[in-house]
Amino acid sequence: MVRGARQPQQPRSRLAPRLTGTVEKPPRKRRSRTEFALQEIMSSGGAEDDIPQGERKTVTDFCYLLDKSKQLFNGLRDLPQYGQKQWQSYFGRTFDVYTKLWKFQQQHRQVLDNRYGLKRWQIGEIASKIGQLYYHYYLRTSETSYLNEAFSFYSAIRQRSYYSQVNKEDRPELVVKKLRYYARFIVVCLLLNKMDVVKDLVKELSDEIEDYTHRFNTEDQVEWNLVLQEVAAFIEADPVMVLNDDNTIVITSNRLAETGAPLLEQGMIVGQLSLADALIIGNCNNQVKFSELTVDMFRMLQALEREPMNLASQMNKPGMQESADKPTRRENPHKYLLYKPTFSQLYTFLAASFKELPANSVLLIYLSATGVFPTGRSDSEGPYDFGGVLTNSNRDIINGDAIHKRNQSHKEMHCLHPGDLYPFTRKPLFIIVDSSNSVAYKNFTNLFGQPLVCLLSPTAYPKALQDQSQRGSLFTLFLNNPLMAFLFVSGLSSMRRGLWEKCQEYLRKINRDIAQLLTHSRSIDQAFLQFFGDEFLRLLLTRFIFCSATMRMHKIFRETRNYPESYPQLPRDETVENPHLQKHILELASILDVRNVFFENTIDDY
Repeated sequence: MVRGARQPQQPRSRLAPRLTGTVEKPPRKRRSRTEFALQEIMSSGGAEDDIPQGERKTVTDFCYLLDKSKQLFNGLRDLPQYGQKQWQSYFGRTFDVYTKLWKFQQQHRQVLDNRYGLKRWQIGEIASKIGQLYYHYYLRTSETSYLNEAFSFYSAIRQRSYYSQVNKEDRPELVVKKLRYYARFIVVCLLLNKMDVVKDLVKELSDEIEDYTHRFNTEDQVEWNLVLQEVAAFIEADPVMVLNDDNTIVITSNRLAETGAPLLEQGMIVGQLSLADALIIGNCNNQVKFSELTVDMFRMLQALEREPMNLASQMNKPGMQESADKPTRRENPHKYLLYKPTFSQLYTFLAASFKELPANSVLLIYLSATGVFPTGRSDSEGPYDFGGVLTNSNRDIINGDAIHKRNQSHKEMHCLHPGDLYPFTRKPLFIIVDSSNSVAYKNFTNLFGQPLVCLLSPTAYPKALQDQSQRGSLFTLFLNNPLMAFLFVSGLSSMRRGLWEKCQEYLRKINRDIAQLLTHSRSIDQAFLQFFGDEFLRLLLTRFIFCSATMRMHKIFRETRNYPESYPQLPRDETVENPHLQKHILELASILDVRNVFFENTIDDY
């Protein structure tokens, strides 16, 4: 995840690790461990001359590798956060050194124990750094397989109790290292949907924080407790629980599986564009988050990834050396995760993605942000006259949910207006806006004739629907997990696994039929079909239509602002109000015994 330098600080714990591709600023430079090596040997017993030359060299080589690894790791923070090529060779060198260091301490553990005084928490620190490297590599490449590698190292630290002796030392900075390790491990487990492990880690972290604050009487207890509160709220964000027969919770994954996207019919004519880059932007007030990942960002991130596969656990790779000479096909679109960016930061990353977008590729922009509304009437209706969504600034948020301009003679400066995106429509652009002012983006003009689609959330939800905005947007939930969203609007909060799987199978049938409705439509804008060849975009489009059709049939969604919209507009009678699709939705409702919340003869009710 990316967060630019000098960005105004948001309310967050400064102790929790940032979910970014950067690393913490290194402390003030001290004497290297190599310089202390002989002192360590001398303190281990006997005069220096009594120490075998081989053992002395072992300690010196270890200290050199340790110094070099720290130097390279700290240098990661200076790498550019955008761009996909500049960082690869540096990551490769860093991995090489950590590979050598890890194997070296394994091969010479006894000498290092006796002569250097190597402690288990120091081994844990090396393993933790390797886990961080794999995690940073995932952020840079969007390859979910590297999350499994990070998990392996973090899990080994816990299983082997590398940090168990830290609490016995009177050094609070070591305990903070342990707490940070727990926070990083939790992040990786969240991304891998290992919720059972997350709950265990949260309990352990809570105990560690209590012990830490009791022993050292620190001033950062409130901030560490904020970390616990954030993650607790995050794992409870889903509005519906899927239960086994023994009432244990089923962990569901919403990444793209092999059977996830509806298959294209033979002979179906669609575009050959593929999704290559995505900007996922979160700037909603008061939405549940953990560090710098909001619930909406987390859900959209997973909607744009395939299920991770295990890699062969070899320390001397993650495809670094090969990638420089022979690029491999990237399974997932590259992503930038921007939490509360300023306008300049957002534009910088947008320009970088635009510049590096390969031929026949699509750039996706996902905006989950507070709406910015215009004030007064404008003589014109241009791309800067309808407001947009909020970008970050140094000043406080006004009126909570939305900012209104006081000075009517100027446009809102801290806002991403539709017109700000016009330069990037020179290449295929797919936009998703989840905001109380999403409709500002339906006033687009396709200036350059390139494929352009905007999927826009409802601007308001019925008051009768329980307010879940803090736990994530209903619109984004439909795009991430349409069945869970359908259950929520139907008033259900839990379901047995068998029924869930039956409904999921029926939903796959609905998606296949929606795909046929789109491709067989005679009046649909060709932009939709040009994006339909990509699996991720095809799934998002079918889920969008399912969402819109569901809301139009629901009895409490009766205002126009309760419905999603799109640019270009979809032909309603052939898509979101198609009788065949409406029949499917009623059948799904019947399976769940909630048919009473939907209109039976929907078209006649308009």
